[in-house]
Amino acid sequence: MVKLVQSMGEAGHPARPVLVMSNDPEAGGLKRAAEMGVETFAVDHRPFGKDREAFEAKLLEKLEDVGADLVCLAGFMRVLTPHFVRPWEGRMLNIHPSLLPKYRGLHTHARALEAGDSEAGCTVHEVTAELDDGPIRGQARVAIEPGETPESLAAKVLVQEHRLYPAVLRRFAGGELAPVTLP
Repeated sequence: MVKLVQSMGEAGHPARPVLVMSNDPEAGGLKRAAEMGVETFAVDHRPFGKDREAFEAKLLEKLEDVGADLVCLAGFMRVLTPHFVRPWEGRMLNIHPSLLPKYRGLHTHARALEAGDSEAGCTVHEVTAELDDGPIRGQARVAIEPGETPESLAAKVLVQEHRLYPAVLRRFAGGELAPVTLP
């Protein structure tokens, strides 16, 4: 999130941050966003129990209130329902710590290591109603070294996430849909 907000402050960037939201009122990103001058909003999902649509209605209402045109998910670990996704299709991005379509969902680094993969990476994709399944807008790769652990691989991939997501956002917000590929 920080890298996205920083990149939107660069000259010529077609997007501007209007809101940082979280389902965790204690999320560190909220404090960091506020320090960067970006409005923040939190809705704790737990009081909603299994009523995901009621929780998401609060998010949708706030996005409408601030006039958001594009949503960038980063570290939002809740599966969104079609009720939330449909109004934002074509205008919502997510970053995922694998080379999609491989390893949708959780535990991506451990799964890549268990499979004996020689490389891993991250993907920025458009969000659709299917989990981690939207059109790919960018990927970055890292080599998996002998003795790699899920933690060491996660750290290497995170460096690439911080490069890839801002690059994809800049192009996507400017109307360019061709995927970004970083070495």
